[in-house]
Amino acid sequence: MSEKLIGSCIFGQSGGPTAVINASAYGVIRAALDADEITKVYGAAHGIRGVLDDKLYVMDEEDPNELKLLLNTPSSELGSCRYKIADPEKDDTDYKRILEIFKKYNVRYFFYNGGNDSMDTCNKISRYMESVGYECRVMGVPKTIDNDLFGTDHCPGFASAAKYIATSCMEINKDARVYDNGMITIVEIMGRHAGWLAASAALASEFGSGPDLIYLPETDFDMDKFLDDVMRIYKANGKVLVAVSEGIHYADGSFVSEAKTSATDGFGHAQLGGLASLLANIIKEKSGAKVRGIELSLLQRCGAHLASLTDINEACAAGREAVEQAVSGTTGKMVAFEREMIDGKYNCKLVLLPLSSVANYEKKVPMEWINEEHNGLKHEFIDYVLPLIQGEPKLPLEHSLPRYARLKKVLAK
Repeated sequence: MSEKLIGSCIFGQSGGPTAVINASAYGVIRAALDADEITKVYGAAHGIRGVLDDKLYVMDEEDPNELKLLLNTPSSELGSCRYKIADPEKDDTDYKRILEIFKKYNVRYFFYNGGNDSMDTCNKISRYMESVGYECRVMGVPKTIDNDLFGTDHCPGFASAAKYIATSCMEINKDARVYDNGMITIVEIMGRHAGWLAASAALASEFGSGPDLIYLPETDFDMDKFLDDVMRIYKANGKVLVAVSEGIHYADGSFVSEAKTSATDGFGHAQLGGLASLLANIIKEKSGAKVRGIELSLLQRCGAHLASLTDINEACAAGREAVEQAVSGTTGKMVAFEREMIDGKYNCKLVLLPLSSVANYEKKVPMEWINEEHNGLKHEFIDYVLPLIQGEPKLPLEHSLPRYARLKKVLAK
């Protein structure tokens, strides 16, 4: 592979949005626009679907000031997708089409921003391009509020979601204790197999206004024990706040959620939800108490007004690093985060991992960070997450409302 590769690039976003995924987009786009080796910068509409459908935006034609607003714009501004491409050895139809588009636009750099399944897509494209002898440097940029990407200390998007969840739990806890009558509140938090998000509610408890109980999918759920936990605290205090991960499951692996069979996403994962209402109804029947079920739902992944400045900066840096590494000759890697403590202070070091070592592996909350009763977190988790949520961005406003990026999205021809 030649050290200097001249050609255009495509950047795409995939999977669930976050509060900072567009910060990574800005990091990639700005660095690509500034790179002498990259002749044109394209943004794929709705991830890999945009490549397959030949729907690409010309990022060179965007106003630089609007692009900079991506740093504080939540969700996936170029559009996302949940499209699973087949293994090229079994069906190479999509790959032939991708290669056709790459040749049409002289694409020599491909950057894909996403989570586990997106890194799998990235890895497959990288391997295919190599197998057919087409020189294209492929790099993965991490993203997921679930924080379950293997090999990286944490993922862009998680810290801002954690900050939102902790803050929301603190506010809910205050509201739930206003009246002198009994109240039990169940807060349902995202997380299918990994409980990082629900665990973040422990931040609220650490600082005096959070859940009494937290349940994660890392351990088997026992309904009888759960009810005993809730009633014990209710009888003692008259108020209970519980945080539950949507993916909590019984010992046989079945989800507690009544919505477990309602639908699947594009990757075949069960779409969960309705757990808070289910548990609230069960508790109400047992206790007769006033019970509320609250589902944070999409709010926890789009709360840019509560974003962590650390998260924004790291997300942007990951995108920029992907471009800089690619133009210097790197391919088939994902930018990852390695935690350092320098003079007692947190520092994030950027490292590279092979896409093959990341794709389709899940990182879960360490069992040693979960308490012995499996209904709360130990202080090791607080030590892990607290540095990540630090800092408040200076949000651009218009009429006291958020001013988000307004891209022209000029289609390539």
